[in-house]
Amino acid sequence: MSGRSATLQRARKLSGGPTVAAALGVLLAWNATGCGSSTSSALCDEAVAGEACYASNRDPSSQQVALATEIAIRYIDEHPVQQEFWDWRAGVLMFALTELHRVTGDARLRDYYQRWLDFHIDRGYQILVSDNCPPALAAISLLSETSNDAYQQVVDDVLLYLTDLAPRVEGGISHLGLIGVESLWVDSLFMFGMVLTRWGELSGETRYLDLFSEQLDIFASRMQDESGLLVHAYGWPGEIDTDIFWARGNSWVTASTADYLRVRVLANQTDPRAEQIFADQLEGILQTQDSESGMWWTLMNRQGEIYLETSATALFSYAIARAYRYGIVGDEELGAALRAVAGVKEAIVEDEDGRPVVTGISGPTDLGNYDFYASVPLQEDISYGVGAAILSLVETSGL
Repeated sequence: MSGRSATLQRARKLSGGPTVAAALGVLLAWNATGCGSSTSSALCDEAVAGEACYASNRDPSSQQVALATEIAIRYIDEHPVQQEFWDWRAGVLMFALTELHRVTGDARLRDYYQRWLDFHIDRGYQILVSDNCPPALAAISLLSETSNDAYQQVVDDVLLYLTDLAPRVEGGISHLGLIGVESLWVDSLFMFGMVLTRWGELSGETRYLDLFSEQLDIFASRMQDESGLLVHAYGWPGEIDTDIFWARGNSWVTASTADYLRVRVLANQTDPRAEQIFADQLEGILQTQDSESGMWWTLMNRQGEIYLETSATALFSYAIARAYRYGIVGDEELGAALRAVAGVKEAIVEDEDGRPVVTGISGPTDLGNYDFYASVPLQEDISYGVGAAILSLVETSGL
């Protein structure tokens, strides 16, 4: 397929198949010859959080990281932790703050997501659906620094839900879990998938990486189109259009798969099926990027309709840049990521006090037909969109 990276193509020639292990061999060869240094240097990044190599591979002194920090501090100043719910929206934001903290070491960021986590632990929380899982990412980040029984309990509760309690649809974890119709939604692959990947990495328990791999295969087998893009849901009894592809939903998949493949690369392991899913999806992503703005339309295959959307664009750029750093994709894809982050920057405006605000974020989105997606309003300063923009700015810094 024409949209795949030179790295992945070379890996296939070396191995006879699309393997991450072969891509790693290419990456090491580049390092030995002094080529591709910005990518190969990422191989020293083996910790989940708080590691000097991670920061140095990004660019802590860059304007992008400075902008990400300004966005984060403005949000922190205006949104008390008590107003941030225990759900995917705040969970994505807190995850982004943990990644920004790894680069800057800014104590204000850590203080905020720790206070948020402590508030909900004291108040009580429930793990009933996939969207309740992302808060565990903040707990994992804190556990990478020090042991803490309460934070460990958060992680254990999410893992228990995913392994034993969550209803399955043909083996796939049902998005609405214990409270709704059993069906698969692409959102889930990020909501629970990032937790599985990060905890599998930190704990060394590969069964959690294997569970993500299994789930990715189940979801893609039922939801990935010939274009490489994924429909929003499978098994839903209501009215949905299956010939349209929701951008943020697809970006959840790209982001979680890129981070999963990163862990496999660093462990010198292979997952040909996950690589194939990623490569196929990436081709569809590249083919639908808006050539003028560098962004994606909220329905990817309906270009020029509805609106260009910031959070999906940010997550795509984050995912592609992350894949580039670990030798999974090449320069063509990096170019797409850099055009995308330029579009994200255009969507960041100043408020009346001259502080940056992320705009152009589509509101929380359930399932529906074309008219439903068109009815979802654009918003600004929404937690998950702010988090996505921060991830994009950080991961593309220094590239």
